[in-house]
Amino acid sequence: MLKNIAFVFILLLTSCKGNTQEKKEIAVQKTETKEKTFAVTKTDAEWQEQLSPDQFYVLRKAATENPFTSDLLDNKKEGVYVCAGCDTPLFKSTTKFDSGTGWPSFYEEIEGNVAYDVDYKIGYKRTEEHCATCGGHLGHVFEDGPAPTGERHCINGVALKFVAEN
Repeated sequence: MLKNIAFVFILLLTSCKGNTQEKKEIAVQKTETKEKTFAVTKTDAEWQEQLSPDQFYVLRKAATENPFTSDLLDNKKEGVYVCAGCDTPLFKSTTKFDSGTGWPSFYEEIEGNVAYDVDYKIGYKRTEEHCATCGGHLGHVFEDGPAPTGERHCINGVALKFVAEN
């Protein structure tokens, strides 16, 4: 009986994965993200002058707005959603859908205008989306969306402006 207990104990000890290596990987990812340069660059003071406090907090500090608070959540008009920081077109209204999550969601981005990074902020790997022109944080993309892509681009509404079609 003691042999069985000792065996299980040794098995548990050897199968445990340490967090030290994982934390180093996270630090590398964060460093790589900060080294990127974008076509539109401004100081925090310049961004604060241009953006509302909520926009600055989300776009420049990678925060998340509260769910079900965006004026764009129930927008059904035709047009394009652009970056609130630099007006880069990001999503077409034809790709918007109701995900039930409380944030505007799209199944497809405008190719080349959205960039991606790995985000470990809540303890596990997620794919962060940001504007490819100014680097503003938009939200995250998940693989639980509708056809044809199966993607759910879960975007902070405050990071977007809507431009109606004509």
